Amino acid sequence: MEPTALRLAEFLLLGVFAGAIGALTGIGGGLIITPVLTLVGGIPIHQAIGTSLCCVIATSSGAAANYVEHRLSDIRLGMTLELATTAGAVSGALVAGLMSREALAVLFSLLLLYASAAMIRRTLRDGETEPSETQPYKVKRLPLGLVGSAGAGIVSGLLGIGGGPVKVPLMYLVMGVPFKVATATSNFMMGVTAAASAFIYYSRGDVRLLITAPIAIGAYVGANLGTHIMRRAASRWLVLLLASIMLYLAAVMIWKSLHGGFER
Repeated sequence: MEPTALRLAEFLLLGVFAGAIGALTGIGGGLIITPVLTLVGGIPIHQAIGTSLCCVIATSSGAAANYVEHRLSDIRLGMTLELATTAGAVSGALVAGLMSREALAVLFSLLLLYASAAMIRRTLRDGETEPSETQPYKVKRLPLGLVGSAGAGIVSGLLGIGGGPVKVPLMYLVMGVPFKVATATSNFMMGVTAAASAFIYYSRGDVRLLITAPIAIGAYVGANLGTHIMRRAASRWLVLLLASIMLYLAAVMIWKSLHGGFER
């Protein structure tokens, strides 16, 4: 069944919102797109993930150029970590085809809970908004970062989120990278990560082009908007709002998975 004009407009707005939040926080719009397509749109989760991965590429394309232009992205670090991340992403996408929808939904919900709790804790503890000017820093624990990046790739391939919820805390908390640099570098990386997984989902027929196109266009526009917000405004309340939304989505997805509410 083809989407109506109203539904296409809704997909476009979803993309704008997800792209803006993804660019602002560095966690990728997939955290929003996948559960909304599954819970609201009634789309099977494998197809929602495949569609989401394509939209993560659009978010990265919209955000990365802005961040590189303003020298917020650590390109050398991003390219180094991306070697491990891409290998993990391909592995995750291959494994996803063998997992049930309920298992994927529970795994995705656990990630939502982790990401939201981490953001709330950091925001309430530090009030972290990061100054507009980046500070000098030295990358620490690179071997551990490579291992963590491979894990981020696996998560991306399994769940269609671009790996941002793992990459940003990894760079910020473990590798000593300033938060804004971690956010910008994650946006730079996640397009490559998502592309590696999206190809596999597409080859399995799990990408719905009529849905992907409007969301991807919206995500590109929203990502450009998000980069301007991130550079100029404190993100404290936006992060708390996003965390609250993710907690709600996680609870609903867990409930649906336990009650067999996902389409086959």
